[in-house]
Amino acid sequence: GISVSEIAKTVKCHRSTIYRELKRCGEKQQYLPEKAHQLSVAKRQQADKYRIPQQRVDFIEFLLTNDWSPEQISNVLTRAGAKVSHEWIYRFVARNKQQGGKLFRHLRQGHKRYRRGKKEKAPAIKNAVSIDDRPDVVDNRERLGDWEIDTVLGKHGTGAIVTILERKTRFYLTRKVSSKSAKDV
Repeated sequence: GISVSEIAKTVKCHRSTIYRELKRCGEKQQYLPEKAHQLSVAKRQQADKYRIPQQRVDFIEFLLTNDWSPEQISNVLTRAGAKVSHEWIYRFVARNKQQGGKLFRHLRQGHKRYRRGKKEKAPAIKNAVSIDDRPDVVDNRERLGDWEIDTVLGKHGTGAIVTILERKTRFYLTRKVSSKSAKDV
């Protein structure tokens, strides 16, 4: 009972997208999301970009067993017009390992399974207090003596600049330091 325009605004897309989806997956004015999802998954699996010929897969295995990195393999194949991403190769190696294969032994990074974006980084500053938690009097810049300090890091850790700002007067100090260590700062 909701208009296509309202649906498009709600999901933040163009109304023609909604019309196409309804035409593709609707039956007698009723949209079936489960059927739409099944069709989407099936269509994606049939796409050419997800199918890599067995001959290319065999060549990738050969290069891996000769201790080439997935990045090297990806670059060479892409230049030869047979594009394969390094991420696909890492996933291929992980699947091979699950099936009892030994390709993972030829990876250079300690034979670890590739996990993109899963690793949590340690906090940059332990017990850091968020800038949102500072008192209102500091935010309002009503008193002298409230300072902000920050470090600006150089490329590849090649040095740093420390900036210090007094909030009320806007008095600003900067100094170059050799590293971001607490002692140098």
